[in-house]
Amino acid sequence: MCTYQTEKIEITGSGKAAKGWFSLSHATVYVDHPVHAPFAHTVNIDFINPEDGPSARVPVELTEEAARALADAIHRALDAAPPGLASVDQA
Repeated sequence: MCTYQTEKIEITGSGKAAKGWFSLSHATVYVDHPVHAPFAHTVNIDFINPEDGPSARVPVELTEEAARALADAIHRALDAAPPGLASVDQA
């Protein structure tokens, strides 16, 4: 069952696709049918920069368990680093 619930956020970062590195401005997260992963449904994350067209997209299809593990790992890595070290306002 697809939820059709899509979370869209603005982000700052970089991604790499076939044409090389590009700036990221947005991410979408949703549970839906994957394009490539061998599962009926996955947690799909698209890192994109709409201003650069369709080639400026890095898609990820994860199982629920992998998505939760990734979110936990991100929190652990940030908690282990000094506050603000990877912030947009870093010195």
